[in-house]
Amino acid sequence: MLKRVEMMTADEKILKALKTARTHLQNSIVALNKKDESAFVESLWHVGAELEYALFLFSVTSQNESTTSKWKTNPELKKDEPVLRDVQNLLNEAETHMTKEKLLDSYKSAYTAKQYLIKVQDDLAKKKREALKKR
Repeated sequence: MLKRVEMMTADEKILKALKTARTHLQNSIVALNKKDESAFVESLWHVGAELEYALFLFSVTSQNESTTSKWKTNPELKKDEPVLRDVQNLLNEAETHMTKEKLLDSYKSAYTAKQYLIKVQDDLAKKKREALKKR
């Protein structure tokens, strides 16, 4: 008997990765509120991994590299706004765009979310280095 293998399309894989990233981000926010630093850092790592996977799939499916390279910049973060909320909003936007089949808009939102997440991870690493220096 032959088994039927269900194959997900690239768009379905991207949407799944975005949803998983959003779930991990929510877990990181909960961990932050509970002041559980290790769970916070671990959840952020998973958010980053899912975003990287989604961005990889976007790049594979995106045929027009010149279009995407025009908007790929490092966004300026506003210091007075909670960055994790910005990431959460960008992930929500990316999912919404995917469900509306606006691949490029979804790609932009996911890319910007990843850049914001890198900033958060850099800040955490900087704090860890400073704490180690004080010992």
